Amino acid sequence: MEYVGRVDGQGRRVAVLASRFNEAITQLLLRGAVDALAVAGVAAPDVDVVWVPGAWELPVVARALADLQRYDALVAVGAVIRGETAHFDYIADAAARGLAAVEAETGTPIGFGVLTCDTWEQAEARSGGAHGNKGADAARAALEMADLLVQLDAEARVGADSA
Repeated sequence: MEYVGRVDGQGRRVAVLASRFNEAITQLLLRGAVDALAVAGVAAPDVDVVWVPGAWELPVVARALADLQRYDALVAVGAVIRGETAHFDYIADAAARGLAAVEAETGTPIGFGVLTCDTWEQAEARSGGAHGNKGADAARAALEMADLLVQLDAEARVGADSA
C-alpha cells in the first residue's frame, strides 16, 4: 500500500502563526501562506492568523493552538536573519526544535515557514522572490500532512476493526 497526502484544504481549519520580528519579510510569507491555503480550498473564515513577537514565541503559541484541537494544521512563518552575534543560532534552533516538538507531541501538522537566512536579500528571495515563497510552501506541506494523517488514521481504524 502507498500513502500520499494531498494538498486539499476542503473543510480544513488552519491557523497561521506569524512572527512580527522582521515583519516586512513575514508579511510576504504570511500572504504566500494565506494565498496557498485559499488556492487549496481552505475557506477564508477557516483561516486564523495569530501574531507573536518573534520566532522564539512560535512554539508556545503553536502548542496552545494545537491543544485547542480546533485546527487541522498550523503554519508558522517568520524570518530570523543572522546578525553579528550568536543570537541568530539560539533563536533559529529554538524555533525549529520547539515547533518540531509540538508537532510530534500533539500530532498536529505544522508547516515550517520560518526563514533562517544570512542576509536580508536571501530572505527577500525566499519570501516571494527568486526562490519562491516559503510561506506558501509551508502551507501546502501542512495541508498535505493533514490529509496524510487522516488517511493513516482511517487505515488504523480499518485494521483495528478487522483484528
